[in-house]
Amino acid sequence: YVLAERAALETAVAKGLFARAARQPVKVPDGLVDLIAAQLARRVIDLISLARKAGQAVTGVEKVKDWLTKGQASTLIQASDGSERGKTKLHPPGGPETFIGCLTARELGLAFGREHAIHGALAAGGLCNRVVEEAARLAGLRGLVGGTTAGRD
Repeated sequence: YVLAERAALETAVAKGLFARAARQPVKVPDGLVDLIAAQLARRVIDLISLARKAGQAVTGVEKVKDWLTKGQASTLIQASDGSERGKTKLHPPGGPETFIGCLTARELGLAFGREHAIHGALAAGGLCNRVVEEAARLAGLRGLVGGTTAGRD
């Protein structure tokens, strides 16, 4: 796909653009956009989990705060359904482009082997760039383009 936006995919489904691109009849399943969003969320969760196993990701407000103050964190991750008050305590290290806010607490918890998680951080390099790219696509599909942490403009 060209754009990771829900509206663009819904338009492509409605106009039959997949059949046109394939130059043959294509049966598009009902709920294709939701299916893509779910698979993309799974990919982001799996990538964060890999980063955690490689020692490039942490969760928990104190560990994340420690990584941010030491300069170890290059990206801040916060659950979209976390409390606004709790999320104001931490700020992305390099502005809005170093913030991921498209995962729920349950999804973020899956990545860290917990029931739920609100805060996470990624170290620079390794899987970080891939996680940020895939999370941006997911945010576009979920309609969360241009997210920032609570309390900071």
